Amino acid sequence: MSLQAIKAAQPETAVTPARSILAIPVKRRWGEPLNLPIRNWQGKRVWLVGASSGIGLACAKALQADGAVVIVSARDLGALSEWSENCKHQGRPVELKALDVTDELQVKSVATQIAAAGALDLLLYCAGHYRAQRGTDFDLKDMLRHQDVNYNGLLRVLNAALPLFLQQGFGHISLVSSVAGWRGLPNGLAYGPTKAAVTHLAETLYMDLQDRGIGVSVINPGFVATPLTAQNNFQMPALISPETAANAMLAGWAEGLFDIHFPKRFTLWLKLLRLLPYRIYFALVRKFTGL
Repeated sequence: MSLQAIKAAQPETAVTPARSILAIPVKRRWGEPLNLPIRNWQGKRVWLVGASSGIGLACAKALQADGAVVIVSARDLGALSEWSENCKHQGRPVELKALDVTDELQVKSVATQIAAAGALDLLLYCAGHYRAQRGTDFDLKDMLRHQDVNYNGLLRVLNAALPLFLQQGFGHISLVSSVAGWRGLPNGLAYGPTKAAVTHLAETLYMDLQDRGIGVSVINPGFVATPLTAQNNFQMPALISPETAANAMLAGWAEGLFDIHFPKRFTLWLKLLRLLPYRIYFALVRKFTGL
């Protein structure tokens, strides 16, 4: 796809980052947002991977309501058919593309189709797999399943999408991680390490891409009422709805944040826990979880 075609497909907004293959380096002064704030979604083209339910679906609906051109990929798109039909009748269709992030050829095929249709303003990776697991009941198959969806799937999508972002010289990549990746927690043996890897990847991507006009952010939710968390058999503090999570994400992008975490009444305490020495941290976790 030619650079001229990419430029023509990209709608102008109040905030216009560099748009050339040789992107002008973006320098950030102290106190300025780490990313270019995204406040106007009208006509923005966004691709959400793993958005058939939960946070991803709520975010897709919020972006579509704000005028974005939404592309949703997921393994099972059946639950989206009613919403998609309603959007079509309103004259603002949503594009659905079946995608299994563990299938590299399928990921490349879908990414190629999306790139051929125009520029991309936002890639949101929210595909995830979660099953509670402890070291006393180690399940290798499930451990590897977590890794293949939560991290390796992300790598496959980035491998297919990064060339487009680098060619067009603008856009934003946002990765859904979790506070479960900040430090080790009971029941998080399989899930937590994959989310720690996602956060680390986002940090490094930011440093590599910021001077190419490409924004990067990492989403760190606390407990959100989704099909994944529904399997938890313990009380989840500060539990929020997917719609509240989506609003927090859009607010974070509007502020140009890198680290978008919520709800603050819960996540700020976890950030403090990250600073504690292991002796104190382990004792506090055991006290409050009973595990």
